[in-house]
Amino acid sequence: MKKLIETLKNIWSIEELRKRILFTLGLILVYRVGCYIVLPGINPIALNQNQNQEGLLGLINMFAGGAFSNASIFALGVMPYISASIFMQLAGIVIPQFAKMQKEESGRNKITQYTRYITILVTIFQASAYIAYLRGPAARGAIVNDGLFFYVSTIIVLTAGTLFVMYLGEKMTDKGIGNGTSIIIMVGILARLPHSLVEEFTSKQQTDKLLFFLVELAIFVAVIIGLVLLTQGVRRIPLNYARRIVGTNAAKEIGGGSRNFIPLKVNSAGVMPIIFAQALMFIPAMIAGFATGNDGAPNDFMRSLSDHTSLWYNVIYAVLVIAFTYFYTALIFNPTEMAENLKRNNSFIPGIKPGQPTADYIGAIMDRITLPGAVFLAIAGILPGIAALCGVTSGFSAFFGGTSMLIGVGVILDTLQQIESHLLMRHYDGLMKTGRISGRQPATV
Repeated sequence: MKKLIETLKNIWSIEELRKRILFTLGLILVYRVGCYIVLPGINPIALNQNQNQEGLLGLINMFAGGAFSNASIFALGVMPYISASIFMQLAGIVIPQFAKMQKEESGRNKITQYTRYITILVTIFQASAYIAYLRGPAARGAIVNDGLFFYVSTIIVLTAGTLFVMYLGEKMTDKGIGNGTSIIIMVGILARLPHSLVEEFTSKQQTDKLLFFLVELAIFVAVIIGLVLLTQGVRRIPLNYARRIVGTNAAKEIGGGSRNFIPLKVNSAGVMPIIFAQALMFIPAMIAGFATGNDGAPNDFMRSLSDHTSLWYNVIYAVLVIAFTYFYTALIFNPTEMAENLKRNNSFIPGIKPGQPTADYIGAIMDRITLPGAVFLAIAGILPGIAALCGVTSGFSAFFGGTSMLIGVGVILDTLQQIESHLLMRHYDGLMKTGRISGRQPATV
């Protein structure tokens, strides 16, 4: 406790860090207030009576911090910006021109600008879909005066709201403690945790299962610890730097063979495989409405694929997570480029020849450590379904792994890493005695 108080004092004593934290908290407050400002022309009482988000809508509502179900001006959150960023990231991997632009400062600025333009297009499309949702049975009666003016004004407001949230995220990154967009998503996810805890406690209290609630809390803490280990787990490859000789006299040797290592993350793909797998698993839920049996109801297999607690759903979902983990890791991890960087920096892996042998060696190790990382990621993905099957309420079960907690744990670790960097720069002790905190960034050389 004394160490914690001393660390908090050190953080507060650094003027720049204090200003960055207060600035970030101020923008978070602005974002959370905006999540409760209802769109013009919407009756919030009727909306609250009819709202019931499941599947894809529940995922969008989670990322938007509840603004989706509130029909807020921030209803779409940063999802359009995330979609545009993923598109540009994949374009940089597939299209050589974009890959070249990513290596130059001016090119990165252009890519950022292109991402903003694509965000506007995606937002307009998603805003139109959101209006269709408000007009549907899920939110029937919520629109006070439907018509062309409501359609156009809502698209403008939602687009402006998403761009404003994007602006808040960029300002958090520039003048705050970094990772602005990720912090906005994390705040939206964790904002639902207190309500879910109260709901779970009330449910167990009514059924006289308070002991079971304590067991759930213990498992919840264990899951968080496991996700931290999954996020920070790395395989260190030893690395040597060649000695440099100045002149012909060996006594003038400098840079004498320093030793380092390459940290290869066990889970380089992060949360993206779970997001991709969830997107595919939403398709059977839509097909289930058309694939019917003799009695006119969806057949058992298709119905099970739309139920996140069923055996078939979890098996297929886990396989998809593992497959997407390998796929996304192959997209973002380039052992050949890493081997070339090592060669240019006069560094080498002991016992491995530079060039292609080094690339093959790094690639082989990455393939081996990706398997356990993919398996643990798949387990984390299906844990919410298992928790719901064991009697945990739907709101609280979502925090037993899955997308929500992986994002939350990763962003918190990144934020703590930023704070620790400020402390170490000013010769203060770090946040951990056993070593520095590692974020989610992939290894680079």
